[in-house]
Amino acid sequence: MNDPVRVWRRLADTSVLLDGFHALKHAVRFGAEVPVAVTTDRGAVLALADELAPDVRETLDALLAEVPEATYATLVARPHPTAVAALAVRPSREANLRALAHIPRTAPVVVLDNPRNLGNAGAVIRLAAGFGAAGVVTTGTLDPWHPTVVRGGAGLHFATAVERLDVDELPPGPVFALDPEGDDIRELKLPDDAVLAFGSERSGLSAALRARADHLVSLPMRPQVSSYNLATSVAMTLFHWSATGGAPTSAQHSGRN
Repeated sequence: MNDPVRVWRRLADTSVLLDGFHALKHAVRFGAEVPVAVTTDRGAVLALADELAPDVRETLDALLAEVPEATYATLVARPHPTAVAALAVRPSREANLRALAHIPRTAPVVVLDNPRNLGNAGAVIRLAAGFGAAGVVTTGTLDPWHPTVVRGGAGLHFATAVERLDVDELPPGPVFALDPEGDDIRELKLPDDAVLAFGSERSGLSAALRARADHLVSLPMRPQVSSYNLATSVAMTLFHWSATGGAPTSAQHSGRN
């Protein structure tokens, strides 16, 4: 059997870090290729799988290698409380671009225009995956596969297509851009093939994205309140889409799984 520490160190610079049980669980559940996973306590992780994710328990049992705490700390910069981490192969850009360009779509694509906050970007990807969105696209310099974004997304990058594109490379479909001066979203039905664009909290939509928009829409907000958190805006918009026709494949929710 290959030494898991040696495998980790060989692959670390070119792989996606799955930091914590939930990130590993989601990545496995949605078909990620995971060449190595380490933990300081196999028994505790498998017990967690029995409780929270029995569907991936067998896979984790075959995958997990136990290493000393001191070794684990040299592999992961910010050890997760669940004391488990893994490396996954990033999906090919070509595969993601094909998925984003596929027509007809049954769910919107979310676009984050020049996002700045890595944690917010991760939260949006987690939301998009939960609603069954077709993908999440970022413009600008933020890498949507940055380890902090993946951590915030809880491994759900593997449940949807995630890529960075220029505005002129956006997927096909009518662009509905969120803007305070836009039409009230409550008066609209968002189509399944919509491209839902959100500007940064600080500066809003870029000029390029605004010019590309087919419709400007706004969320209801009390006067004198400046803005919503980015992830909150995405959640409200995706919920409106789902409540007016589109919907995830299951309405079940659990705060633990």
